[in-house]
Amino acid sequence: MPRRILQGTVVSDKGDMTIQVVVERRVQHPLYKKFIKRSKRYAAHDADNSAKIGDLVRIQECAPHSKTKRWEVISEAENAG
Repeated sequence: MPRRILQGTVVSDKGDMTIQVVVERRVQHPLYKKFIKRSKRYAAHDADNSAKIGDLVRIQECAPHSKTKRWEVISEAENAG
């Protein structure tokens, strides 16, 4: 089974080898048919602590690293500035 890959923005890098990534998606409202944003936070494993707040990163599903970490950083798409 292929592993899912998501792209999102780093919102926290306070943990050691852990970052919080917000992934936004657009869904259509069932009644009004208007597109609305839904977001979700994922804890991701960042082995070399290279991602900083505001970075755009790609994360991939993996085996559990801890109670909440089931994702790992595979690449940094772009830096904060």
